[in-house]
Amino acid sequence: MSGSFSTSGQHAHFNLKPLSVASLKRGVFEEARNLASELPGWRVVSADDARLVIVCEREGGVLSGPSTVTITFDGPEGIPSTTVNVRSESKSGLMSRDRKNVIEFMRPFHRRVC
Repeated sequence: MSGSFSTSGQHAHFNLKPLSVASLKRGVFEEARNLASELPGWRVVSADDARLVIVCEREGGVLSGPSTVTITFDGPEGIPSTTVNVRSESKSGLMSRDRKNVIEFMRPFHRRVC
């Protein structure tokens, strides 16, 4: 089974919406990279400093395969206004945990940057 889940303004759950913070993109990117490297079962695969994109792998469980989690940062240069989006994609396993992956990242990330 494959699946995917992305943050969206259409979701009712607070941690499933894009996060907008009054901070510079570079600082928010660094906090996200630090958090992703600290979360149990997560591994930062790549962090593109120029494009401000982080790609992580989230280990799978008994019924779910590993997931690729991509974190992006949008906003104007030099102005403290950043929007963070998270997308989780899984390609194998009996059950998708993509929605849970997004919450697993966004919940502590809100606490760090808000």
